[in-house]
Amino acid sequence: MVDIATRVWNHKWKIDPIVRSLIDNDFYKLLMCQSVLRNQPKTQVTFSLINRSSDVRLAELIDEGELREQLDHVRSLSLSRGESTWMRGNTFYGKRQMFTPEFMDWFEALRLPDYHLEKRDGQYELTFQGSWPEVMLWEIPALAVLMELRGRAVLRDMRRFEIQILYARAMAKLWEKIELLRNIDDLRLADFGTRRRHSFLWQDWAVQAMTEGLGDKFIGTSNCLIAKNRDLAAIGTNAHELPMIYSALAPDDQALRQAPYDVLSDWHEEHDGNLRIILPDTYGTEGFLDTAPDWLAKWTGMRIDSGDPIQGAEHAIKWWKSRNEDPSQKLLIFSDGLDVDKIAELHRLFSGRVRVSFGWGTLLTNDFRGLVPNDALKPFSLVCKAVSANGKPTVKLSDNPNKAMGPEDEVARYKRVFGVGRQNPLSVIV
Repeated sequence: MVDIATRVWNHKWKIDPIVRSLIDNDFYKLLMCQSVLRNQPKTQVTFSLINRSSDVRLAELIDEGELREQLDHVRSLSLSRGESTWMRGNTFYGKRQMFTPEFMDWFEALRLPDYHLEKRDGQYELTFQGSWPEVMLWEIPALAVLMELRGRAVLRDMRRFEIQILYARAMAKLWEKIELLRNIDDLRLADFGTRRRHSFLWQDWAVQAMTEGLGDKFIGTSNCLIAKNRDLAAIGTNAHELPMIYSALAPDDQALRQAPYDVLSDWHEEHDGNLRIILPDTYGTEGFLDTAPDWLAKWTGMRIDSGDPIQGAEHAIKWWKSRNEDPSQKLLIFSDGLDVDKIAELHRLFSGRVRVSFGWGTLLTNDFRGLVPNDALKPFSLVCKAVSANGKPTVKLSDNPNKAMGPEDEVARYKRVFGVGRQNPLSVIV
């Protein structure tokens, strides 16, 4: 097992670049990339870094030269022969050749496009522009780089034994969580923590700990490189990016209203089984479900990713019943700001009524809260989102208005088109 503390202490080791591979990325990104390459290959997009935690002044913590070095390293990466073999030959979600030969030929030749970086008001402005299939693959590596560089900046002035004790305490903290989770019968839990992980080495350690501590209750990881290296299932489906960009491309209000369903129609043609998971909250779950076509009710399940998860799950169950579907045969995936207590509560409330699963993110792979002075390693809310498509702004409303994004006039338009009224703001944990 890797001695993480020693590797962190020796900051100059070139063996530890932050992003190690093009598949040091989330599985859903690769699935979506294949869909985008097939359906929207010429769409031009801009992705931008957005720090929701403005008190974490990244440009004052992270050296610009160090940041550029790590981003340039990501641009140098290409798919290795072993990684290509894994993607071409492995079985994902019960299906062989999930990735088509056409997609693999494109991916094997890919180098990520350039970036634009500048400092403004104590923050970094980091943007990526170009064709959608290429630019979208920057999101997770960019977040991983910024998160880990922030952690390295905090740890840089710590002495060797301080670092050893820090990681020992963090390991004990995670293992205590695992001991609580192993007492939950019929638990299904996956690692969703790549984008805001403390580091690659820590995520890899956490996945190994979950594998040993939870056994069959741990069903896999979203991180493709770790899934490959640890012989685990790669987990993931789709994200808000798809409806946000399809909606931005809509020429009028009627097309805008239809765009989120057009996304899932394209997805329906490519995937079946447990990859048919609805993500309904981009422009409000209630309105999305109320006007959803009947064929969507046949899908395997739904992911609850913003707003009150209990309300969201109850609404999903009510909707399935209204469409003459048996909720007990459907899958609900909870994935927003989870930690042990919330996982246990949601499992208790919904197990047996539906099939329940959890995507555990930041508080699995980056819970160093309370372990250093001034809580300087606590996780913070950093995202990298599509902000425009073919020159038109993107919008996200979300079930939690604190996660909304887009120009004010466009947000108002989207609320009108999708019938979104008053919403209850909730704290954004991460």
